[in-house]
Amino acid sequence: MNKEDIFAIVTRHTQEVIPALRGHQFQPTQSLRELGANSIDRSEIVMMTLESLALRIPLVETVKATNIGELVNVLHAKL
Repeated sequence: MNKEDIFAIVTRHTQEVIPALRGHQFQPTQSLRELGANSIDRSEIVMMTLESLALRIPLVETVKATNIGELVNVLHAKL
């Protein structure tokens, strides 16, 4: 799976958790916080993405990502 696939999964789950973002043109430099996701939303988006990728890593490893692109990089490195 490549980074573009992971980006698509993250954005799909973001739209599921925050329906107001349906149709939004996501950029890798945007943060989930900047898009209106609170801490619970962000955790849910990450957990849904981990499940979709069949990854088992501690959530704390994803906290260092400051935007969607960095989150994708972290997850891609764990595949």
